[in-house]
Amino acid sequence: MILSTEKSFSQCAMCKAVVENGDVSMAEGVNNGITYLMVFPYLLIGVLFYVIYRYKKKAKN
Repeated sequence: MILSTEKSFSQCAMCKAVVENGDVSMAEGVNNGITYLMVFPYLLIGVLFYVIYRYKKKAKN
């Protein structure tokens, strides 16, 4: 099933196991990777709202 919660729980457990090993540089790498992956959806949403704003502003004039 595409929207199954079982798969998402397993991924979180694997990340947790890697971080719990006690390697600080590995934990920082995981955190940096999560941050890197989360930036792009926010950028895409921001660009989408900006384009909609410009379109509505142009249509108003």
